[in-house]
Amino acid sequence: MNNGPLAGIRVTEFTSAWAGPYATCLLGFLGAEVIKVESRRRLDHARNLSFSTGRRFSGPNESSVFNNLNLNKKSVTLNLSKPKAVEIAKQLVRVSDVVMENMRPGVIPRLGLGYEVLRDIKSDLIYLSSSSCGQTGPEREYVGYAPTFAALGGVSHITGYEDWPPSNFMGSMDLRSATTSTFVILAALIYRQRTGEGQYIDLASQETIAVLAGDLFLDYFMNHRVAGRKGNKDEVLAPHNCYRCQGEDNWVSIAVATDEEWQALCRVMGKPELMEDARFSSSKGRLKNQGVLDEIINQWTMDRDYYEVTKVLQEAGVGSAPSLSSEGLFQDPHLQARGVYFQVDHPVMGKDWVVGPPWRFSETPARIQRHSPLLGEHNEEIFGQMLGLSGEEMAELEKEEVIY
Repeated sequence: MNNGPLAGIRVTEFTSAWAGPYATCLLGFLGAEVIKVESRRRLDHARNLSFSTGRRFSGPNESSVFNNLNLNKKSVTLNLSKPKAVEIAKQLVRVSDVVMENMRPGVIPRLGLGYEVLRDIKSDLIYLSSSSCGQTGPEREYVGYAPTFAALGGVSHITGYEDWPPSNFMGSMDLRSATTSTFVILAALIYRQRTGEGQYIDLASQETIAVLAGDLFLDYFMNHRVAGRKGNKDEVLAPHNCYRCQGEDNWVSIAVATDEEWQALCRVMGKPELMEDARFSSSKGRLKNQGVLDEIINQWTMDRDYYEVTKVLQEAGVGSAPSLSSEGLFQDPHLQARGVYFQVDHPVMGKDWVVGPPWRFSETPARIQRHSPLLGEHNEEIFGQMLGLSGEEMAELEKEEVIY
């Protein structure tokens, strides 16, 4: 039974890749019915390959990446290059509350499915367009993926070591943009509930990333300073770094904010003499001599387990946490206890690990109801039962490659 907070809300999406699908996946976790419009003519590339790992999949229903991004959804196939397919899509919008698309600006209006057209079909429609740089402005037609958002949003420039080039980000940027899309759709739903009015939302992924670096804007506006890359260093705190631990590529982060925390670190390391060392007895001294200090701490951590280091330092009141790899995240005892990971039965892949909803509701649970949809799995349910097309009509539309 669906008793999620968005039960009764229907979303039709024309999205692909990560930034679009994960936004509607979050809505699906909350109980919305999400119908994904796709086509064999141009598959969502997440069905075919993983940009992050370089892995290619042998068929459209064998991608664990797609499965994670499209849980709880339904799939219909429409070849939107055909006018009849566009008309069917309009019928689907008529019975929907939300439409989301993340095509390049200008594409979906040319298909006949822009907001101005669909608003006449569904007057209280909430319609979100997600793009790299927005629907207006000189760079509106830029095509962008996650590395583009990170670079144009300023995050790449400030991430990395001082003598290294800017960092290249992958899917995490998409997921941040997606989460912002979910947030504004929820806000629009609340507004519609109060006023009865829908609205159009122009979301630029570049801006969703840039606004999360607000301190950089403030520093520039107020102090005219341009932030650069500084690795794990802090402008005030030292020690403030990641330190090598026992095992292959295992690290622990340690951050000391006060003299009291510094003294506690010295005691835990069994080096009380460092408290009296003139190089480290003040925060300014520790900052000035942080290279030497980092080496001392590395010598202490390198033969220890990173959870062990974390435990003893936290118990002493020193900020510390393991720097977890993907394997470390999957095996982390806390995340395991929280039930972050699930195995979902998929009809083609079998049992597949997925990441669950990032919230715990006491009254209206967010749930994984089912695996991601097979390509066109719900054509009969949506086109036949919901929209009323007969079997003969559907067969003819499939022959014409309208339903395709």
